[in-house]
Amino acid sequence: MAVDEAILEGVCSGNSQPTLRLYAWQPACLSLGYAQPFSEVDSEALAAKGWDIVRRPTGGRAILHVDELTYAVIAPDTDPRVAGSVLDSYLRLSEALLEALRLIGLSPEANEKTPEESRGGFNPVCFEVPSNYEITVNGKKLIGSAQARRQGGILQHGALPLVGDLTRIITALKFEDDAARERAKDRLLAHATTVENEWITSPDWTQAAEAWINAFQTTLNLDLIPGELTSAEKLRADELMEQKFGHASWTQRI
Repeated sequence: MAVDEAILEGVCSGNSQPTLRLYAWQPACLSLGYAQPFSEVDSEALAAKGWDIVRRPTGGRAILHVDELTYAVIAPDTDPRVAGSVLDSYLRLSEALLEALRLIGLSPEANEKTPEESRGGFNPVCFEVPSNYEITVNGKKLIGSAQARRQGGILQHGALPLVGDLTRIITALKFEDDAARERAKDRLLAHATTVENEWITSPDWTQAAEAWINAFQTTLNLDLIPGELTSAEKLRADELMEQKFGHASWTQRI
């Protein structure tokens, strides 16, 4: 998260290039949305599992980052691919996301929700919560995405679950009782899925990343050049890690 924000600050100041960043997590990590209450986290269960926790600069609800491909798109707000409202920019970027899923053998759909469908009630789990615009396979949500906006730049995060049990996240969150926890598991499995569940053979992380790169290049007319963090980005990421993302004053601020 510190690296993504460091790149975002650099893009806003004109010192960093627009970036597509693809990564995974080790160990598994629960990430909270920007405005999500920390009280929804079962800290004891999280510690028992050996999982990390962080608060994202982007919105949305909790995600357990494990067995997935995570992407970050970071660009100036003047770039035509992300210009306009949150929904405008997401619609354009979603064309690349849809193509990436096609390249790994799936048949995704983009579904726009009505305001009534998008409201929903209390729920701490990201993949259970309807959003204005979802990418689904066989009627179930496959990619969750959210944005953060700064003066001059946009960061969009998203996660593609590749394999594994989606309900693992439920063990790291608080519920009224065991019955409520079981209902949350049932709702999650009814509304969300993984690549493994929708295809005979699931791609590994590298294959999924290659699909992402190819789809973004062809769909958005980009010439992506592999690169490393600049010295300024590394320095700023270290500062943000120490002062913000690795500090309880940020993670537990709500």
